Amino acid sequence: MSGAGTAIRCGVDARRVQRWTTHRRSVGLARRELRAALAEWGLTAIEEPAVLVLSELVTNAITHAFVRGRDIETSFCRGPQGVRLAVDDADERRHPQRRTPGEAGGRGLALVEALSERWGCSVRRGVGKSVWAVITVPGGRWL
Repeated sequence: MSGAGTAIRCGVDARRVQRWTTHRRSVGLARRELRAALAEWGLTAIEEPAVLVLSELVTNAITHAFVRGRDIETSFCRGPQGVRLAVDDADERRHPQRRTPGEAGGRGLALVEALSERWGCSVRRGVGKSVWAVITVPGGRWL
């Protein structure tokens, strides 16, 4: 994981939060929600990398952090030159770790790292963790 936490405050019009079941169909639904938010915020220039990163984070939460009876939550926060994506899950024990890419996977977090200005994992209030990534417009920085 890289960078420090990105504790920021978002106004209601600059933040989207949604709960999802831990089912594979939630990946596509979350992508659609992100695309709509980015279009509304005028950030379509980062749609492709942001959607790829979100897909990886949601897929990882569903695949590796499944807790029976618990949903996952996505949040998108608009910044001055990009978006902060977060996927919260209820698994406190397993944190994301980069693996050596191979036939069985291991490419996801390398992709997140390559497409993000920074990313990380934070403890969240209550149960679980939040895995987040910051995606900025080309040449932009998260302030």
